[in-house]
Amino acid sequence: MRILGGNDSKLFYLVVGKNIKKYRDIRNFSLQVLAEKIGLTKKTIQRYETGEIKIDMDRISDIANALNVRIDSLLEGAYEFLGLSVNDLQMVSLPIVGKVSCGAGALALEEIEGYEQTPKSWLNGGEYFYTRAQGDSMINARIHDGDLVLIRKQSDVDDGEIAAVVIDDHIFLKRVYKRDGTIILQSENNLYPPKVYNSNDVGTCFIVGKLKKVVVNY
Repeated sequence: MRILGGNDSKLFYLVVGKNIKKYRDIRNFSLQVLAEKIGLTKKTIQRYETGEIKIDMDRISDIANALNVRIDSLLEGAYEFLGLSVNDLQMVSLPIVGKVSCGAGALALEEIEGYEQTPKSWLNGGEYFYTRAQGDSMINARIHDGDLVLIRKQSDVDDGEIAAVVIDDHIFLKRVYKRDGTIILQSENNLYPPKVYNSNDVGTCFIVGKLKKVVVNY
């Protein structure tokens, strides 16, 4: 891994800052509007944009989310200019999955639409993937159609947690409750009644992961 010198470091933050300002202008956000979306002061955003102060990857991620752009867009020209790799910035590439199948006891991730660069700080052991929310059944949990959601692969979740559940090979997000050998899938929209599955439905309905983060709808 390359260690940034003083000049390299300043150039890196300057390029990131210019990208922040570019997309803020595209979104027609004032400094104040962007600051409020992230919970910072207008002055802090301004200092980020001028490269006056350092900005860590978690904060870059927050700003990308607020601006409705990929993290890569804010890093464009920064790590490349300095000769850094994605790993140097502590990022990992994760697949965006449209379908999951289960055969011979192993999960197969299918219909990969692409890959998303993800801060390693979002990950805490285990395997992860992204999928896109479908429809409006989870809107009361602030999950909207097309939102990109980060999933940690696991076959069970605690009662009441939101899970990625496979029903007939397709992935849905539902709040999961377990009662007397049954699994209850609850939507976060009163227009949709809960769905109930029992042990005989294992091949039709099963949990593949836990919701860790709603990223952005772009």
